[in-house]
Amino acid sequence: MANVGIFVGSSTGATQEVAELLEEQFEGAELINMEEDFDDLEQFDDFDVLLIGSSTWGQGDPQRDWVDPIMELESETPDFSGKKVAFFGAGDQDTHGEEFVSALVKFKTLFAQLGANTEFGYWPTEGYTYKFSAAEKDGKFVGLAIDKINQEDLTEDRVSSWASQLKQEMGL
Repeated sequence: MANVGIFVGSSTGATQEVAELLEEQFEGAELINMEEDFDDLEQFDDFDVLLIGSSTWGQGDPQRDWVDPIMELESETPDFSGKKVAFFGAGDQDTHGEEFVSALVKFKTLFAQLGANTEFGYWPTEGYTYKFSAAEKDGKFVGLAIDKINQEDLTEDRVSSWASQLKQEMGL
């Protein structure tokens, strides 16, 4: 079975909660909180599957605990060939609907440039009421979009469905 690493940056706890729910869905997965548990880029090497989580801030920026690791990934350009990567994140589609979960596309672009297979976990946009998301591609988000502020009651079902989808798509 593939080793699954769940890497998450979370300021308010919403994305962390999603990561914890995902950890329950993937037996043996390891959860790495970017603020508390992340030491260096070599931690990515331990996993065949990476689930990358971040909330979106400002004009579609990743959560602050990702800033240094992203800069390292961009400057050191490790080879992620053979890794399967999917993305998840939290946002507020009502108050911040102009950049809803847009950080996800920044991660997708970066990890694809590093050679990872990032074509997993696309999630339907139906049921959301955001104005714009850079993470939307062909009518789907490039990863799981969570809105714990306006749609908290849908979170657990969305996470469970997404985990099942990933297991099927990745052959886990």
